[in-house]
Amino acid sequence: MSNYVETNGIRLHYLKRAGDGPTLLLAPGLAAGAYFYEALLGHLSPRLNVIAFDLRGRGASDRPDTGYTMADHADDMIGAMDAFDLERVVFGGHSFGGLLTYVLAAEYPDRIERGVVIDAPAEVDPTVMEQIKPTLDRLETTFPSWDQYIEMVKGMPYYAAWEWDPALEVFYRSDLEDLPGGGVRSVCRPEHIRQAMQGTLDIDWDATVRRIEQPILFIRATESFGPPGYPPIVPKDKARLTMDRLQNGRYAEFPGNHITFLFGESAGMVADEIVNFVTG
Repeated sequence: MSNYVETNGIRLHYLKRAGDGPTLLLAPGLAAGAYFYEALLGHLSPRLNVIAFDLRGRGASDRPDTGYTMADHADDMIGAMDAFDLERVVFGGHSFGGLLTYVLAAEYPDRIERGVVIDAPAEVDPTVMEQIKPTLDRLETTFPSWDQYIEMVKGMPYYAAWEWDPALEVFYRSDLEDLPGGGVRSVCRPEHIRQAMQGTLDIDWDATVRRIEQPILFIRATESFGPPGYPPIVPKDKARLTMDRLQNGRYAEFPGNHITFLFGESAGMVADEIVNFVTG
């Protein structure tokens, strides 16, 4: 089910996959959206009741000019919980959504029962604004057609030698808008993504993560992300550092890179781990 919820003065789009188990809310990565979880949702439901969001400025959600700090995003999620009449939930997220999970668990311990952090270390590299430049460049680019856009995407180095999953294509389609003069581009605006990433630099991540008392499942992708020779997004030493900071952490790792391990065969394994953690 695709729908909208009013929260914190804006309207957020979400996908819901109903289930009989506990409720799991999911936040996506920096420039991703709810449809990024297309494969994972199919494995999680009906074992869990899952709601995946487009955060502000992403997907079909409202795109205000300002309000992209971690505190703003956290307020959006708490407001959505209130609108859904959910007092206490399991909250999770991938990458940027994982960082948001840390913040929510630390700041709202009475609302977050458990957390699921997917490939997001408990720190942010100070050079992150340089690292996300290729993403910002993609968001600023207009492509002549959907076919040319998806061919460009499939040629990215982190999809090399990987069997393409149609579920990932669903996300890329949802991320595009048709332009009046022809062509397509991402619905995410670079200035919003830049604000959101800048907001991560204002957080003392060490202190924030050490405050978390709830159980946290930390899931790591094991393979290189980027051109050949690049490390995983979360190298093993950063994973160990994150686990050392968590008071009640559980660790799991799966084959694939930062994106691909949530699709194909790995998606089912990741989902099984999440379900076991949430229901256990």
